[in-house]
This record gives sequence, structure tokens and C-alpha cells, in this order.
Amino acid sequence: MCSKKDDNIQEIVKQKFTEYLTAMRYRKTPERYAILNLIYTDPRHFDMETLYEAMTKSNFRVSRATLYNTMQLLVDCNLVIKHQFGKNLSVYERAYNNDLHHHLICTNCHKIQEYKGYFLTGAIQRERMKRFKPTHYNLYIYGLCNICARELKKQQNLNKK
Repeated sequence: MCSKKDDNIQEIVKQKFTEYLTAMRYRKTPERYAILNLIYTDPRHFDMETLYEAMTKSNFRVSRATLYNTMQLLVDCNLVIKHQFGKNLSVYERAYNNDLHHHLICTNCHKIQEYKGYFLTGAIQRERMKRFKPTHYNLYIYGLCNICARELKKQQNLNKK
């Protein structure tokens, strides 16, 4: 069930998207708004295949071309953030009203975890950069998740025997 806050966010992002589409003279299609709505009902990261499957499950048929074109529009108007976490797969997340966080990426299983490191966030925000005013940033930390680290250690112990 959606809360009043979620409904308000949905309305705000819809309005921002409408303003962008109008300014850029793009068509305002039901498919584009359905994609936006679906993205803003789930705060998790997603790839295009996952989004396509979710659209199909919600009985809203869109072509992959429409999905890719709409996603580019959403990135361009700053409603979606596109990440490249070292694989040949782009991963996206909603941008509006999303808490500042960092990403922990397992180099073995490619699992992505969000990390709200307030010390890191504070240190980055306090940093003064000569002749540069940052507006936003992404921090990616690569390593092994606990599960993969345990498996690797177990494998190393077996190899020693």
C-alpha cells in the first residue's frame, strides 16, 4: 500500500517529467508515465531486463526500444541515475528524494549493497575543491561480500590440504 508521501513523490516526479518532455518537445505517452511510475514504486537498483519483466508482469506491454528511449529521457532529466558497476550491464536507480548513499560492489557475485557511511559523506561534503563546486557524486567500493569471502577462504583451506 502506498503512503501519502509516496503518492506525493509520484506526483512531483510526474510533474518534473512532464515539464521536461514539454520543454524538449517530446510526446507525453502513457508508456513513458507507466515506466516512471514503476521505477518510483520500488527503491531498489534495477537493470533494463528486470524493468522489462516488471512491466510485463504489471500487464503493461512496452517494447524494449520504448524502454531504452524512456530510460535515457529519465536520466537526462535527472529522475534516474545510471551506474556502470564494472560489468557490461548498466544498473539504474531513482534519483529524486533518494538518500545519499555509497555502493559496495562484490567483484565475485556482483551483488550491490547500499552503504550510508555518514563519516564518508561528511568528509566529502567538508572537502573544499579548488575552482570546483560539486553538485552530486557517486562512490563505488569494490571488494568481496561476506558470503564470497567465506567461500574463498573455505576454498583456500581445501587447497592447502
